[in-house]
Order: sequence, then C-alpha cells, then structure tokens
Amino acid sequence: MAVGQDGGGDGSGTGGAHANGLEGMSSVPAIAARPAGSVWLSHKEVIARLADRVVEAQRPIRILNAIKWEAQHEERFFRSRFRELPEVSAETYAAIDVGYDPRSKAKEFETIARDVENELGPDDDIGRILLATAIEYRDVVRMLSARGTPLFYAYSRRLYGSPKDVFPDGKTTLRDLGRLLYGIFSRVDSASLGGSFERVHDAQKAATILGERLSRYFADDPVRVELDDGILADAAAGSDYVKVRAAARFSDRDLDILEVHEGWVHVATSINGQRQPVAKWLAKGPPRTTTVQEGLAALVELLTYRTYPRRARRLNDRVIAVDKAEDGANFLEVFEWFRTEGYTEQECFDMTKRIFRGGVIEGGGPFTKDACYCKGIVLNFAFIQAAIAQNRAELIPYLFVGKVAHEDVPVLHRHVADGIVKPPHYLPPMFRDLNALAIWMAFSSFFARLEANETEKYYERLFARG
Repeated sequence: MAVGQDGGGDGSGTGGAHANGLEGMSSVPAIAARPAGSVWLSHKEVIARLADRVVEAQRPIRILNAIKWEAQHEERFFRSRFRELPEVSAETYAAIDVGYDPRSKAKEFETIARDVENELGPDDDIGRILLATAIEYRDVVRMLSARGTPLFYAYSRRLYGSPKDVFPDGKTTLRDLGRLLYGIFSRVDSASLGGSFERVHDAQKAATILGERLSRYFADDPVRVELDDGILADAAAGSDYVKVRAAARFSDRDLDILEVHEGWVHVATSINGQRQPVAKWLAKGPPRTTTVQEGLAALVELLTYRTYPRRARRLNDRVIAVDKAEDGANFLEVFEWFRTEGYTEQECFDMTKRIFRGGVIEGGGPFTKDACYCKGIVLNFAFIQAAIAQNRAELIPYLFVGKVAHEDVPVLHRHVADGIVKPPHYLPPMFRDLNALAIWMAFSSFFARLEANETEKYYERLFARG
C-alpha cells in the first residue's frame, strides 16, 4: 500500500509526503529483525547492566525483617522473670514470609555470577567485585533459609566474621580487643569526663531536629526522618531516610551522634551510590561491606568528638556477648551477663536479642553482625593511617563512594578516569580536607610503635606521685 493510502482522515499521510516532493516513494522499506546480542556494548554498559541485575535481584531481601521477633516473645520472657528461654525456634522463623522463593533467588544470584564471569572475564577487577557481591547475596539467602539452626550461624560467621577473627598483624583477635577495652571502660568514671546526656526529647521532637540538620547537609537530595515503632535500635538508616523509634527518648548528644552515624555515613553512602550511573551496586550493602560501613559510622562519631564511653562500651560489650554465645552461652546466660554489667533489664533483653535473632537460642550459634562495629573502627583507622603513610591519601574519600569493602577502594578509585565510578558527592568535613587527619595519623603511627605496657607503667608511676 502506498504511503498514506490507508484511508486515514488526519491529512498526515500522502498529503504530507506529496507536499515535500516525495511522490516517488511508494512504500516503506521493511526493517529486518535484529539478531539477539548484535548491538555492540561498551565495557561500562556491560557493567551497568550487570549491576542493575544485582540491585534488582537483592531488592526483596530484608535480613532484619526475616529474623525479627514478635512482641509476645519479649512479654513471655519478662513474665518468666528471666528464667525461661524465649520460645523462638526454626519453626518460629519458618512462619515469617521472606517475600521470595529462596531456591529460585539463590539460583538467580548464581546465574548473575556466571554471567559476570562470562561477560567480564576472570581478570576484570570490577567483575571480581560484582562476582563477590552476587555470591554473598546468594549466601545471605541460604543463611535466611537456615534461621534457627546451626547452619544460620555458619553462614553468619562466613559473611560477617567472628570475634575470633585475626587482625592484619596475624596474631591479635577481635576478642583480644574486646577484653582489653572491657578492662579500660570498666575503670572509666564518666562523671569526670564532662558532658550531659539527659534524654529530654521525645521521638517526634528528635525527628524534627534531626530532619532539619540532615536537610542542610544533604542540600541536593531529599532526606526524610520518620517515626517507626517496629525497629529494635533507637534509629536506623535507609536509602534516603532515617527511622527513629517512636517509643525512644533522646539527648542532645544522641542527636549529635545520629546526625553523623546515620546521616553522614549510612545515608550519605547510599545516596553517593545511587548517584552512580554505572557502578550502581554501590547503593546497596551486602555483608562484605558491613565492617567498613558500621566501623566508619562509629569512627566518624569519634572524629567529631560526639561519642562517649558508655556508647563505646555498649558496642564493645556486644562483641564479648557474641563471643560468649559462639562458645556456647545460651540466651539466659548472655542476658545475665549484661545484667552484671549494669544495664537495665530492657537494655539487656534488647542487646541479647540482637545477638540471638536468627540463631540458636540454646547457644553456640549467634548472629555475628554485632562483631563488625569495633572491628570496623580498627580496620578503618588502619586503612586511613596506611593511606597517609604511603602517600595514597586520595583513596580515603572513596570509603564514602558507596557501600564498599576495603579491597574495593583502590579498584574504584582507579576507575574514576574511565567513567565507571563517580567521586563521592557527600563527604564529612574532615574527609573533604584531610590536613588535620593526616597529622593525627602521622603521630598515631609513632604511638603504635611505643611499648604500650612500659609507657602505661611510666605514667602510672607519674600519676602515683601526684
């Protein structure tokens, strides 16, 4: 049929063609079917497509939702006067719908991993990050499929580590650090340090104050702060929001901490990742990024002088509690240990639940994520110190480029030049201007070489003369 000879009455067919002198064109040439995979793709396009698949595949996975406890378990435990183990088992978790078919989801990640290997090859450094990420998400699915069993703990230890893990010196373990800090924090008199921590703000007021602060910090992106009565912690960060527990109260110091911990680190790295047109996986945090994320958030609290010993002690005590649970302590025994440390009964329950959720109530199989915080403080500090000492300070801001592991950072920085990675948009002040941090790290390098015991004894003798 000739162009426009279909009886259309809008005057847009042949009339338009004739008006432009196209009378000779009597037909439209057919468009041949395009063979699958025939369009050339750049390296960046291949990475972006694979990253899209990783991000989409992980979307329904919600680890904490899959291991949450109902209020009835807490109520029964308190009614028993802390004498009976909570009635939480594999059957309890099986009743929680995770929102996807675990077997299919695990296979989906394995397919992505194979495609990463096939499309990028074994020597592609970005491919290795994507491969590790896909395999970790597969193992997260397997871990959640084993809730309430020792296998859950086996996967948790593989994904998040353990207090028995050894630091890069090859001999010092995380629990060595935990026991050292336990001894120090047990002797610290907080009253002599100054500062007031009275919780004068209800959750609504806290959310308003925090929202105003984060709106100023995230000037180019909307970030909301909302109340939530379903979270265990006093606050939790998401991709572009911070949730505040509706029943909690907050001090001014608490708000200072939440601003930098949840905002400057967790939300900022999410948004920096979302701003990546190619390296889109950086917006999401698989377990391999948890040590950097949680350790960096806690370290920024320290660098901004907002943290305090009781908070640091809580983080450290959770390392010790995970270690005790790994060694066989059950829920009651860990709960009682927290009581001996002076926490309220509600605090004891909440912290013990963090460690046993998803795991084995009878002991020997905890959820080990809480070991990441203190480990992360040490390893992030060591990373920054080494970067300064080796004249690689340009790597440090890339801890904030998204959700990263330390081994990713040099790779990501290397791929800024080719456009695969964009520099981080949001950076805390001390990471935008590294001058003061460089001096601190230079001196700390020398402090690390001092004979710690002899130095402490010297000052102990000095103080004794006062």
